[in-house]
Amino acid sequence: MATAYGPDTRDHQRSGSGYGEQPARHRVPAVLRAPFEGRTWREFGYLMLSLPISVVLFSFAITMTAVGAGLLVTFLGIPVLAAGLAMCRGFGAMERARARGLLKLDVADPAPVRGRTGGLMSWVGAVLKSGVSWRHLLYALLHFPWAVFAFCVSLTLWSYGWAALTYPLYSWVFPAYVGIDGVQLYGDANHQVYLDSSVELTLTSAFGLVLVVVTPWIIRGLASVDRLMVTGLLGPSRLASRVSELESDRGVVVDTAAADLRRIERDLHDGAQARLVALAMDLGLAKDKLTDDPEAAARMVDEAHGEVKVALQELRDLARGIHPAVLTDRGLDAALSAVASRCTVPVTVEVDLPGRPAQAIEGIAYFTVSELLQNVSKHARATRATVDVWRSADRLMLQVADNGRGGAGQASGSGLAGLTERLDAVDGILVVDSPVGGPTKITAELPWRG
Repeated sequence: MATAYGPDTRDHQRSGSGYGEQPARHRVPAVLRAPFEGRTWREFGYLMLSLPISVVLFSFAITMTAVGAGLLVTFLGIPVLAAGLAMCRGFGAMERARARGLLKLDVADPAPVRGRTGGLMSWVGAVLKSGVSWRHLLYALLHFPWAVFAFCVSLTLWSYGWAALTYPLYSWVFPAYVGIDGVQLYGDANHQVYLDSSVELTLTSAFGLVLVVVTPWIIRGLASVDRLMVTGLLGPSRLASRVSELESDRGVVVDTAAADLRRIERDLHDGAQARLVALAMDLGLAKDKLTDDPEAAARMVDEAHGEVKVALQELRDLARGIHPAVLTDRGLDAALSAVASRCTVPVTVEVDLPGRPAQAIEGIAYFTVSELLQNVSKHARATRATVDVWRSADRLMLQVADNGRGGAGQASGSGLAGLTERLDAVDGILVVDSPVGGPTKITAELPWRG
């Protein structure tokens, strides 16, 4: 545990704090907003377009597959089947664009098909061996029955809901122009039931209101199934996504390492190196005056001794910024207590770990807490803060909380956004809970890898 005051001497490179204003909350409940929101109408339009598109795609897929399979007894069946799969991939690109525009679902394009030799037969073989191509064909076959169901359900509920809700506004049309009392609910040779009384008009409108309020959520549920189908069948495979993610994380790690090297070089050049150069010049002057003016030489040596102490302190601070010795020797508990002692607000540190994680994870945890506590010192306007560290299954959990002004966010360019990227590079997660007015709780989750 460490509760102390003091400035944080570590200089971070990111200028953004992560603290800022959050958007205002809606005063109208979501249930009442949903029928008029753009999202509802976009998803409804998506479901309406799905039926004609799926009819064309299903018919094409069935035809090409049947023709290709039937011609497999000849050489022509293989290129016909490959051409059908390639066309399905083309339809898939259109479906991803439609999902991107109407569902706001950004699905990455799968890797293009490339033959090894560049010839036609090489391309045909690559198409037939590609799992992505067959998943596009599966999408064409499965999406058609689902599109029929989603179209019928959403159109029926949405049209009946608005028609019933607004029925009192146009009920006068039936007796005036159609010659009946209203919409007929039932009729046979002896009985006819019309919606014509004020009570029936009111009940019809109330029933329509219920449908109008409920249908947007049904539409969202139907659209969620489409999202799953587009993501699972038309996007890149999990292995390809993981490879792309690892390549991106590697780029983040390389950029971070390069930035740290530039910071160390700059700190050495502007700090300890410049001070040692001046110290060497002062000692040279003291050497020249040693015989002529021993007292002046002694004063210069004494000043040089003070400069040596300052240079050593700067080197210690720089080494602490790279990897503190206390972290290597005594672990996170002692290292985080030392960081907390340099914070400008009282910090309580609680570390409950059965052992020590991997050194790389331990270092990332240390610098994560250091940066979060610096944000507390500079931006949170807090009077106290807490640091909790514990292990949960195979994950290392960190939480830094303060009673400051809140409003912290992970906007692009902020310190928290950069911290999120660093944690993501090792399969870590950063969760920010910081309503305007506080308090702020920032939780980091890292793999243990001990």
